This record gives sequence, structure tokens and C-alpha cells, in this order.
Amino acid sequence: MTSDQRVVVIGGGLAGLRLAQRLGPAAAVTVLGEETRAPYNRVLLAEVLAGRYAPEVTALPAPGPALRRGVRAVRIDRTDRTVLCDDGTVAQYDTLVLATGSNAVLPPLRGLFEPQGRDLPDGVHAFRTMDDCLALSAALRPGVRAVVIGGGLLGVSAARALAARGAQVVLAQQGERLMERQLDAEASALLHTHLTSLGVEIHTECRVRGLRIQPAGGPGAVHPAEQAPPAEHANPAGQARPAGQARPATRGGTRKVTGVELADGYRLEADLVVLACGVRPRTGLARAAGLDVRTGIVVDDHLRTGDPHIHAIGDCAEHAGQVYGLAGAALEQADVLAAVLTGGPATYTGTRALTRLTLGGAENASLDLAAFGETTALPGDDVVRLADATRRTYRKVVLRGDRLVGGVLLGELSTVGALARTWEGGEAPHDLFHLLTDDGGH
Repeated sequence: MTSDQRVVVIGGGLAGLRLAQRLGPAAAVTVLGEETRAPYNRVLLAEVLAGRYAPEVTALPAPGPALRRGVRAVRIDRTDRTVLCDDGTVAQYDTLVLATGSNAVLPPLRGLFEPQGRDLPDGVHAFRTMDDCLALSAALRPGVRAVVIGGGLLGVSAARALAARGAQVVLAQQGERLMERQLDAEASALLHTHLTSLGVEIHTECRVRGLRIQPAGGPGAVHPAEQAPPAEHANPAGQARPAGQARPATRGGTRKVTGVELADGYRLEADLVVLACGVRPRTGLARAAGLDVRTGIVVDDHLRTGDPHIHAIGDCAEHAGQVYGLAGAALEQADVLAAVLTGGPATYTGTRALTRLTLGGAENASLDLAAFGETTALPGDDVVRLADATRRTYRKVVLRGDRLVGGVLLGELSTVGALARTWEGGEAPHDLFHLLTDDGGH
């Protein structure tokens, strides 16, 4: 890439800004960022909601003049190599990078939307953007009744943060246990116990069927005529609307949530409902442009789509059948693509992601957890566990032959660095007991 080659990046989040930073100020880079606020780290949103961090603490490094804030790309013209923006401007590119991220999944709940509407009822919040976070925070007061729908990483983080702010929290998880994708049954049970100790009421194997809505001037009810949301809300240009940018309430008055109804008919009263059901890659622009889209935008080992002038990185990208949706993968992909665009020999072979979470509580009552690789053993695998009920610690590693393929740690993470390095390097652990004890990382 020469300095006069134009690189346009659609997406002003972690991946897009990291790429612009790596390409450097000498490169002709334009980043189109849809949000009007300064860029921030989404990973820290739960800490903002919990009141531990001020919003400005989440700020990403200043991107400089490369970033155009509050500008949404609405169409890609691959023939002319241009991007049409919602403010009427046109950005011309030699290389286009899609870093469009992901949207919060809005589950198919009765009452969530009015027919042909996209306005969330008052009291219902997605939890994906800083605007989502601040709106939810503003609605909190001690004793408010909050139902969190979703028991994955996002739902657990939201429930912990709400409890820390004095809310009465109920977490509804459709699956058998919390954080099923990251934790085994034993670790999930310990997490369940910890959240319960914080005052969170947890219902697993529990499907929410609908919302109880009080329309303007009427009592609360689930309205059969109200539709479940479509799988992905898109504007006419085919670009998915961010969950945090729902339009204001209609002039007819505000619809207010009063509770949720479960599939078994049981009803939970609620002042707030938090939708924490995961995320979905934002692929509308790529699909409308005729690029290969499966779950995400399909890319090769150079993070290149089927069009040699267009790449994709971050939450929206699918490499070797994998969509990561993790900050570590987004950063690694941005670094690899920067090397590719500057003529380096780099290739992307996938990310070995480590999930870490700190669940705060009263003094000396927080819980740290980490999970990496394959935490569920296959037939023939060896499993080593160390548990201490008194200290509330649990450690488990999975070995396949002489290789470490995954692990879970709760309560004490001093050895997680050494274990993760062994796992990432595909090495045979020489002293596994040492790696699992408190001083294993030193």
C-alpha cells in the first residue's frame, strides 16, 4: 500500500480504530463512525452500569482526523469503489474495510414492538452501546424491579451490575445453566451461587414468551396483535439499525413495560427489562453489495472478501466458519490486516480467545473467572480438577494427549497467564500441578 491509496473503514469501534492506528497518520485512511459520541471500549460497559467507572474511562485512543463521527454508510458501489453516506457525501476507496460490528439480538417476544413499529417500550433496554448503558443507568433507583433476559456473558455482567446499583434483579436463562458456552457444569453452578449471594434471583430452563405492556391510557396486558421483532432490523439501504438507536415513542403516547410472561404462564413484575440475548453480526451492507455472507462476512486468511478490494474484520467477519465476537479477536484481525495492507507476509489463522470476567460483590466477596479453549472434555480426554469449597476456588484443565486444550478457573486467577501461554503455544505442560496452584504463574 502506498500513501496515496485510499483506505475507507466502515465502523468506528475497536477493530476499525485499531486498524487506522496501525496504518499510521501517513496513510490516507477515512473511518466512518455511526455513533456521534467519542469512541469507547464496549467491554467496560458493565463497569459503567455498575457505577465503578465513569463513561470517559472507557474512551479509546483519540483517532484524530481520520474519524468522521455521526456518519452512517448506506450503500457500497463495488464498480465505482465508492461508499454512499447518509449525509449525502461519497467516500471513494482503493481498499474498503468493513468493521461494522454487531447488533444486540432482540428476541421474538410478544409485545416488544407494535405492528410495523421499531420502538422499544419504555423500560425495555438493549445492552450493547454506551447510549443503551446510560439510558439504563438513568432509569435505575434502589429497589427497582429488573428482569434480565439471557444468561450468557452479557446477561451475567448486566445482572451483576444492576444488583450492585441496588436493583431487585431476576435473570431468566433459556438454557440449562449460566454461561453455557464458556463454563462447564461445576463452574456454572459456582457462578450461580455467587450471583445468588449478590441478591440475583436466577431461573434457568426458563423461556420468556412475552412482555406485559401498559399502553397509553390503558392497563398492562400482553397484546396478541403486537408482533415479535424481525430477525434483523434494517433500514431501506440494507444496513442493520443499532439496537441502541430505536426511534422515539410515537405521538400516541408511551408504551410502558410492567412485567414479563414466561412460557409456562408464570408472570414476573418488572419496571425494567434488559435484553441480553447475545449479538448478531451486522452484515446488511455486505449482503446488499453482493458479498458472501453466512453468519458473518466471509473472509480468507488475508481477511479479504470475495472482492479483492474489500476486507472485513471484527464482530462482522467470519473466518474459517468462525465468528468470534470478542475484543481480542478484533484486535488481532486489525493487526494482521494492517500488516497485509502494508505489504507484510502476515496471514490470519484464527484467534485463541480467553474470556475473563470479574463479578464484584461486598468487600472480599468478588468472584473472578476465566475460561479458554475447550472446557468440555471429549471421550479419551484427561481432566484435572482442583476445588476448594472454603476458598470458593475451582480450577479445571482438559488435556488431549499431552496437549492442553482448554480450562476454567474461578476464584483464583494467578495461574491463568501461565496456563493460557501453554495453551496458546500448543505446548505440553511440564508440571501441570505447578501450573494449577497459586504460584504457578510466578
